[in-house]
Amino acid sequence: MISFWHWHNEPLLVGSIVLYLWFYLVLIGPFRIKLGSFKYPVKCLLWQIVAVATFYIAIGSPLDALGENFLFSAHMLQHNMLMYLCPLFFILGIPTWLSDYLILKLGISRKLLKFLLHPLVSSLLFTLIFSIWHLPYLYEWALRSKPIHILEHLTMFAPSILVWWNISTHSKLIPKLPPGARMLQMFFIMVGQTPVFACLAFSSDVLYKTYEYAPRVFDITPLEDQISGAVVMKLAGMIVALTVIGLSFREWANENN
Repeated sequence: MISFWHWHNEPLLVGSIVLYLWFYLVLIGPFRIKLGSFKYPVKCLLWQIVAVATFYIAIGSPLDALGENFLFSAHMLQHNMLMYLCPLFFILGIPTWLSDYLILKLGISRKLLKFLLHPLVSSLLFTLIFSIWHLPYLYEWALRSKPIHILEHLTMFAPSILVWWNISTHSKLIPKLPPGARMLQMFFIMVGQTPVFACLAFSSDVLYKTYEYAPRVFDITPLEDQISGAVVMKLAGMIVALTVIGLSFREWANENN
């Protein structure tokens, strides 16, 4: 039996995290001084640390082994962390001067970035990629192939960055969306996940064979696990969407008072 009490300390994962933090510290340290007398972004640094810690918990903690080999619901929790928590903390951790400098350096690619950040485009990418990966064949392929599993997580994470940029960026060159547009984007995403939720929650069959034949580490049947995973996915999406909608509505109301 495969143990799920396993923390990943592979050189690729740990090395990538260390390299990213080093690069970020160089940008907000020596590089910041070369650009000008910007204040050291302590809050942004703290958000980046939280982002990296959340990412490691999602990818490197026993949650990964549990979701990959035993429980669909654990895998859904992992995906929610990668789509809703890590990208938000990552965007909050980029100070205004850094985000705008990087945008200026993009040159002609800035047009592509603006296109991808359009609320309709980013919402469609977020919803379609998430939905496609839950097709049984692709989902099982990702579980059985480490490179495909990494690709799955990266392709879920990337459009989440676009969505959270629109909601929480500090950039002045490509700022976050107005409150009304933020509310519409999150409503669209919340509704867009409904077909996947319905297929998972109301199916009379276990859709993924890995979980159907996996050893039972908790007193829950494979079908109950699948329904639990669907509920985890839908509840997380609704909580995030309604929170963003509520905060955006309050901001919109304050602007009109």
